[in-house]
Amino acid sequence: MKFWLISIFIFSGVAIFPSYAEPVMNDTGFVIQPYVTSICCSPTTMAFEGNDILVLSKVSGQVYLFRNGILQDKPVLQENVTSTGEQGMLGITTVGNKVYLYFTASDKMGGHALGKRVYSYDWNGQELVNKTLVKDLPQTQAYHNGGAMATSKNGSVYLVVGDAGRFGRLQNHPTGEPDDTSVIFRLVPPGPYYAIGIRNSFGLAIDPVTGNLWDTENGPDWGDEVNLVPPGFNSGWDVVAGPANKTQIAMIPAYPGYTYHDPQFSWQKTVAPTGIAFTSPQGFGKYEDSVFVGDCNNGNVYRFQLNQNRDGFVFNSPELADKEVNIGDSMKEIVFATGFGCISDVVTGPDGMLYITSLSDGTIYRIVPQNSIEGIFSGSISLYISIAAIVIAIIVTYAIRRKKYINKVNA
Repeated sequence: MKFWLISIFIFSGVAIFPSYAEPVMNDTGFVIQPYVTSICCSPTTMAFEGNDILVLSKVSGQVYLFRNGILQDKPVLQENVTSTGEQGMLGITTVGNKVYLYFTASDKMGGHALGKRVYSYDWNGQELVNKTLVKDLPQTQAYHNGGAMATSKNGSVYLVVGDAGRFGRLQNHPTGEPDDTSVIFRLVPPGPYYAIGIRNSFGLAIDPVTGNLWDTENGPDWGDEVNLVPPGFNSGWDVVAGPANKTQIAMIPAYPGYTYHDPQFSWQKTVAPTGIAFTSPQGFGKYEDSVFVGDCNNGNVYRFQLNQNRDGFVFNSPELADKEVNIGDSMKEIVFATGFGCISDVVTGPDGMLYITSLSDGTIYRIVPQNSIEGIFSGSISLYISIAAIVIAIIVTYAIRRKKYINKVNA
């Protein structure tokens, strides 16, 4: 079993393991395709550079390049990392040809952790070059290091990190100096903490319509969350996980510039949410204005319908009207697909389709609308029929001419 996966179970208080069954769509209008398979050494996150896919290997410290769905002969980057627990190659985002990576740096492969660091690189189409240090984060533990990254429409770069086992002001305690834990950074351009009070997170995304930042957050053994994250957001940890009551809200310190907000959705029993992605502006079949979230415990991809203002969700089920899955509530309305094992990332590709990274089986799956498959298939059939008709016509013409030639010779 892989350390990253084990860590989620151990430190989230979960005692079950994800399914390794073949993925299944709950909406028959969509199809799951294994897009990239046999990815080595625990793939965590991915990013597109044009139509190319860069994939991080948590354990090996390598960045793989998949071009047209085919793994290229050599990695585009090799870094020394320690991968114990939730450490390793953890986060990636791009701004044009600039690529940002977040990982646990080590003096040698698998050696002593030097700290968590963010570097920028230039992508030349074949490899990552011109390594430049962006952020050095000395506080690292085997757990709660976060790692998700996102890029806004104007090119700002964000990173979320967990509490790394720390308990200070950034975790809503009255003492303990800020130490770059439990926060969301705006790395480029640099600024003050964008958000605080975050226990741990594996999901960060920008709404392509509003530009708003959203995250997923992991509770202990309760209170997993999906959050709209405005500037100055306080997620409430270590006072609260999930929605807060009045007593808990009163216990959250009133730190200047930061305000507590309840999650837009939560699970009473932890599911270990990970990647989060929005449908692209051109839509995703019938599911425009949707948010997709993966989890590690159940192998589910959840779909949430945005409200008109795109600052929360709407539900048909009375059980979900309180924006929480309580124990015993049905999740049928929001489970879009299942059976992926431990999902480590969810990304919307440049083609508008949904890409799911499975840590369990080293596969990137693509979910596409059924009608797009049928369109391609029917188009291919028409093309094949046309080609076949031309070939038959050529053969018939040749046969007639040959017969005439033979008759003339024999005459």
